[in-house]
Amino acid sequence: MDLDRVDRTILIAVQRNNRLTAGELGELAGLSATACQRRLKRLRDAGVIEADVAIVSPEAVGRPVITLMSISLERDRPDIIDLFKQAIRRTPEVMSAYYVAGDADFVLIISAHDMLSYERFTRHFLYENPDVKEIKTMVVMDRTKISLALPIDE
Repeated sequence: MDLDRVDRTILIAVQRNNRLTAGELGELAGLSATACQRRLKRLRDAGVIEADVAIVSPEAVGRPVITLMSISLERDRPDIIDLFKQAIRRTPEVMSAYYVAGDADFVLIISAHDMLSYERFTRHFLYENPDVKEIKTMVVMDRTKISLALPIDE
């Protein structure tokens, strides 16, 4: 899908604040509220906008422990990779997951109530999985920047 200047303006704005009204977005993009709503619908229908989300404070919901994990699988077979991807999608503790090239096969962002619940998660999800070869964990000390916004050239 080709994105014009107006589409890009709308995308930049909704990435910063997806609660803007159609009227507010229209003012930013130089469109009427109705025209802006049509553009948003087209961007969503085309899959350019994948989801509208809220960023929730982990502390507010009792999950202040955030870890980053790199995981290497024992064998690099498509069926094992697919099974691991399915397990990731079913696991609520996994906030984000990336299948990557390089030193590891996957990078995960995990949330936990405390270190004890994190340990239980790793035992159940990773140590009991015979296809997991290596795990490296980093514990987040400070959420310095939280964003899903992509840079968009205007």
